[in-house]
Amino acid sequence: MPHAQTGLGMTGSVDLTPLVDALPAGCVIADPDRMDAYRWDRANDPHAGVPLAVVRATCTADVQAVMRFATAHRVAVVARGAGSGLSGGASAVAGCLVVSTERMREITVDPSSRTAVVEPGLFNAEVKAAAAEHGLWYPPDPSSYEFCSIGGNVATNAGGLCCVKYGVTGDYVLGLTVVLADGTAVELGGPRIKDVAGLSLTKLFVGSEGTLGVITRIVLRLLPAQRPRATLVATFASLDDATGAVLAVTRGLRPSMLEFMDRTSINAVEDLTRMGLDRSAEAMLVIQSDEPGTHAAEEIARIGELCRTGHAVEVFTTDDPDTGEAFTVARRMAIPAMEKKGALLLEDVGVPVPELGTLVRGIEEISRARDVRIAVIAHAGDGNTHPLIAFDPMDADQSARAQLAYGEVMELAIGLGGTITGEHGVGRLKKAWLPDYLGPDALELNRRIKDCLDPAGILNPGAVF
Repeated sequence: MPHAQTGLGMTGSVDLTPLVDALPAGCVIADPDRMDAYRWDRANDPHAGVPLAVVRATCTADVQAVMRFATAHRVAVVARGAGSGLSGGASAVAGCLVVSTERMREITVDPSSRTAVVEPGLFNAEVKAAAAEHGLWYPPDPSSYEFCSIGGNVATNAGGLCCVKYGVTGDYVLGLTVVLADGTAVELGGPRIKDVAGLSLTKLFVGSEGTLGVITRIVLRLLPAQRPRATLVATFASLDDATGAVLAVTRGLRPSMLEFMDRTSINAVEDLTRMGLDRSAEAMLVIQSDEPGTHAAEEIARIGELCRTGHAVEVFTTDDPDTGEAFTVARRMAIPAMEKKGALLLEDVGVPVPELGTLVRGIEEISRARDVRIAVIAHAGDGNTHPLIAFDPMDADQSARAQLAYGEVMELAIGLGGTITGEHGVGRLKKAWLPDYLGPDALELNRRIKDCLDPAGILNPGAVF
């Protein structure tokens, strides 16, 4: 079997034979060409390393074997789901073991307790489909829901379009099985809505990005099927009017979706879809209500009044599900549409909703000052924005200006009392700004927890810290 450097300062080489012997046939991939697809996530980190091997685990016991081997040989371990992450959190490091959960795909739905026991390799869309067979619903819905894994969603505490009303992934995680650095598998939580026995360790691992342990089983809370939705689309001639309308809506209403697109993202999506979006609009809001019966139409009507009072150029409403879904798809298409414009640096900054207008306007100023294209989409109802910086990677000057803008957007968000990541995670791309965001005391507390659970520092080194 191949030998390779570990990347954690180990001298000499590592013989993979004991690991191969401890796992089912075909689990370990050491061929460089086959491993190449496991080096990057969607962030395309240019510094991604070449793994020692990729392990396609089939169960918790497989992951335990990997961690025992890694601890004994001081080999780094990077857990990987579907590779759809946007912060470089699943990028390989040189000489590491990439543990892929793609083959861990079991799910059991219990309608009586409205829970599902899920393995991490299932796609978010597959969890939704399994729940729907029982008249139930799994709400978290990242734009990548069709191809992102539920394990990755838990590892980053992913959100999505309906989180303004229904919350994020962590609000639906009731229990976990986690394999620690030494190979111990711990069972946390379970199919119970209320449980305050002991520290809230389940929540500790949600959003930990593979730095504290490898998640191998998840107990999810499900809801009754979502009610039919009414949809409103409003366009605005100014960013300030659009963000003002967001604030007016959120002061007294709680729609099930409240999404924002700026002119750059509108035009990128229109270039791709040709669905007739208003290219002249400075901003567009896509809003939905799923209130019961006639209340959805009533809530949408009230939101329409607020948008018109806020100087909307056009307000369109519909209760037709297909038409409403078409506008939802348009919003989900923003990232793929901008990827057609160049390489992307994807931001994930969030601020208190009253500061949304200041953030969006500030991003516009950064775009102009650095002469780089920045599109802004947002889960506007909770202040979570995704500025998308498009640039030509072959143009060194433009790339440098894009990197400067990337940092300035995060600094702007921090200055407004916001965060450097609302749902994508810190990964490797944002860790330089984490100290300024957390402050020294909170950062030290994070490091102490990391050191306690991973004393050798083998779990996803270089991510977050």
